[in-house]
Amino acid sequence: MPRFGRRARAEPPGTARPRVRELLRGNVLWLSLVSLLNDSASEMIYPLLPAFVLQVLGAGPAFLGLIEGVADATSSLVKLGGGWLSDRLQRRKALAVWGYGIAAVLRPFIALATQGWHVLLVRFGDRLAKGVRGAPRDVMLAESVPQQKIGSAFGLLQAMDSAGAIAGPLIALGLLVRFGFRGVFWLAAIPGALAIFAALFGIRETGGRRASTLAAQADDRRMDRLGGQSIAAAPPPAGPGPAEARDVPLPASFYYLLFAVGLFSLGNSSDMFLVLRAHDAGIPSRHAPLLGLVFNLTYTALSWPAGRLADRFSKRAIAAGGYLVFAAVYFVFALAPSRGALWAAMACYGLFYALTNPVLRALVAQSASSQTRGRAFGIFFFVTSVAVLFSSILTGELWKHYGPRLPFYLSAGLAAIAAAMLLAGVFSNRTLPTVGGVNAHG
Repeated sequence: MPRFGRRARAEPPGTARPRVRELLRGNVLWLSLVSLLNDSASEMIYPLLPAFVLQVLGAGPAFLGLIEGVADATSSLVKLGGGWLSDRLQRRKALAVWGYGIAAVLRPFIALATQGWHVLLVRFGDRLAKGVRGAPRDVMLAESVPQQKIGSAFGLLQAMDSAGAIAGPLIALGLLVRFGFRGVFWLAAIPGALAIFAALFGIRETGGRRASTLAAQADDRRMDRLGGQSIAAAPPPAGPGPAEARDVPLPASFYYLLFAVGLFSLGNSSDMFLVLRAHDAGIPSRHAPLLGLVFNLTYTALSWPAGRLADRFSKRAIAAGGYLVFAAVYFVFALAPSRGALWAAMACYGLFYALTNPVLRALVAQSASSQTRGRAFGIFFFVTSVAVLFSSILTGELWKHYGPRLPFYLSAGLAAIAAAMLLAGVFSNRTLPTVGGVNAHG
């Protein structure tokens, strides 16, 4: 049985598939726990942030938009650099721990804010830290499990992450009446500190020359058995260094996946437009948190099962199914036939995320070699983030000039095209390069 201990071990030929309980230890467990704690701390603060900025600090909606715009742009840019740095250093844990640590330390200082620009600085630092840790964390997770369990691992991580998105607001609401905005912000330091300790003492390094050499040798053994060829030349005996890692190209299968996901993301605008459309259809604004709760409950409950399903069937087909669910949800929101239909669509929206978020990350991990996974994740996160930002701007303009139906129809159409692209990759391009003995299409 492979161990999930201090370093990722190469899986020898003929190793039996691990049972589910073996995922619940080592890096998979600790990374999932860190994600749960970190998201709980984050979500104790940010649902309250608009009211705090507008009511307590007296800043206007335009400044609130500036805060979120700067935060999103920062995270998008830094994700690209974080992935590159992860491959260059071949040390994933330090980047991940620093990313979680900086965010956990900075966030509670919103409690000291007396002006809007104080919040802007904290949000900038928090998103900077998120961008740094994203790719190294996902690479460590991919390197900590056998290839046939990578979908389950990402599914569990996402389930714990979205569980934090449920727990955080509920905790904040329970504390708000007694402690007020600033008190809740300070108390958010508790799960943040626990996340730092869990990351520092629980997570084990998977990078470095020796680990990369073992992973590359395992890749070669698997592909020899399958008659495949490696995407990149075999590394030298001492393991790939930073220069070699930069020279290894990403495969065609990665760019095909990136194009399909990027096309979809051009129609994947901010979820705030769903809330706004629900309000237009007669659902009161005070019920917006309940809409988010319905979405997050479905997302949390289905993420791990969806990841496990992706280990048994084609990951691209499952992600395509998620895009079709998205298309159906946006079609219903475009028509808005009744309030009940919108509540049901919001529950299905959680299914879309469960079928795509962990599954696509598993596909990115499998479509890149061990030397280039950080770069692959960085490019993937950057492209999708920029596309979503552009989509939100486009949706707002289309809504302003043509009403809400047109942007929702457009998003549904782009999702259907992206789903067709993923399915075409499953059925017509099975000869693309393999990585780790797994077809790059998943």
